[in-house]
Amino acid sequence: MDDLIRLAREMQARAYAPYSHFPVGAALRSADGSIHGGCNVENAAYPEGLCAEASAIAALVGAGHRHIVECVVTGPGPQPITPCGGCRQKLREFASDDLPIHLCGPDGRHRTVTLGELLPLSFGPQHLARP
Repeated sequence: MDDLIRLAREMQARAYAPYSHFPVGAALRSADGSIHGGCNVENAAYPEGLCAEASAIAALVGAGHRHIVECVVTGPGPQPITPCGGCRQKLREFASDDLPIHLCGPDGRHRTVTLGELLPLSFGPQHLARP
């Protein structure tokens, strides 16, 4: 998990957050073990920016992967942050309910939760499967 935390922190340092001043980093591990990072990118036409998790998912998909097995989210404050509701749904598209999400602050990992805990009774790709 140290590699994911390191990448998430690197991404957080690269965030473009001139409006909220709240840089966030995320890192994902795909099924083959490769890792992919993202940061939040804000826009003057608020809320048209990108969340860190969405950026990391785009990097994962752009690299040809479709399954997330581990996630780290880092934020600037002393309290760990969780993915927003939209990003929880985006993560669900590429992961199962048991996806571990490590919530990290500046001093390291604070807590690990599952996607199912953050998004109970989720709507996923299986709901659109045809019989």
